[in-house]
Amino acid sequence: MILAMQKNTTPLLESKISALTLLHRGKVRDLYAIDADRLLIVTTDRISAFDVILPTPIPDKGRLLTSISKFWFSRTQHIIPNQLVPDQSLESIIPNPDERAPLEGRSLIVKRLKALPIEAVVRGYLIGTGFKDYQATGAVCGITLPPGLALAARLPEPIFTPATKAAVGAHDENIDFATTTGLLGLALAEQVRHTALRLYAEAAAFALQRGIIIADTKFEFGLDSNGQLHLIDEALTPDSSRFWPVDQYHEGISPPSFDKQIVRDWLETLDWNKQAPGPHIPADIVEKTRSRYQEAERRLTLDPASA
Repeated sequence: MILAMQKNTTPLLESKISALTLLHRGKVRDLYAIDADRLLIVTTDRISAFDVILPTPIPDKGRLLTSISKFWFSRTQHIIPNQLVPDQSLESIIPNPDERAPLEGRSLIVKRLKALPIEAVVRGYLIGTGFKDYQATGAVCGITLPPGLALAARLPEPIFTPATKAAVGAHDENIDFATTTGLLGLALAEQVRHTALRLYAEAAAFALQRGIIIADTKFEFGLDSNGQLHLIDEALTPDSSRFWPVDQYHEGISPPSFDKQIVRDWLETLDWNKQAPGPHIPADIVEKTRSRYQEAERRLTLDPASA
C-alpha cells in the first residue's frame, strides 16, 4: 500500500472544488458536502505548528497521511466500523479531470456522522502535556501514576486521557473521565474508552514489529443515525500520533519523531512569537520533514517481505 507515484506532484495548500459546498477548512483537512449522506475529506499539504498554519506546504504530506489512514481503517475494521463509504470513486463525485487531478490519492469519501465532542487520546508513554501534568500533580487526566517516572517512560499500561476539541488556533484541553461522562453519558464514554484502548493496543503491537513505537495517539469517533460508533477523521498517522523509531528510544529524552518535530525544532531557533502569520519554511527543512512522513508510511504499509 506504499504511496504510488502521482501524476500531479504539485503541493496542495488549499483545495478548490466548484461542484461541492465547502463546509470547513481545518489545519490540514478541507471538508465538503456531497449529499445528505456523504462528505468528501481532502487532506492537503498544509502543516501547522504551535496551532499556527504555516505558509509553506510539505509536498506529498496529504497523500501520505491518507495512505496511512486507509491502511489503518482497513486493519481495524474488525474492532469498529469506520467512516469510509465502500466502492465509491472520486471520479463519480468530481467528473472534471482537471479539478480531480490535485485531489487524487488525498481524498476520502465518507459517511455523514455525528462527531463526538472529544478527542479520544491514548498514551502508552509519558511525554508532552501528559508529562507536564504528571510533574505537577503525579497524575494525567485524573489517573494517578507511579512516582519517579522519567520523560518518555513507558507506562505500566496504556491510559485513556481524553481532550476537548479546540477550534483552529486554540489549544485542546485535557479532561478527566468524569468530564467525558458528562459530555457523552456513561455508557458511550465507557464504549469510547474501551474501543480507543483496544485500537491503540493492536496498532502499537503491529507498529512495534515495523520498528515504530506509538507513544500516544488520538482517535475521533462519530455516531450514525442508529447510534452505532464509528472511527472517523484520520487514524494513527504521524499527525495524530507520536511515532518514535525503536532504535532511537531512550527514557529521559524526547526521542525523534516521524512527524513535524523537525519543523517545530527549527521554529524554536527563530525570533517568532508563535502567532500568525508563521514564517516560511526553508527548502532543507521541508525535504527533511517530507522524508520523515515517507519513512513512516513505508514502514507501516509496505510488507517487509516485498521490500
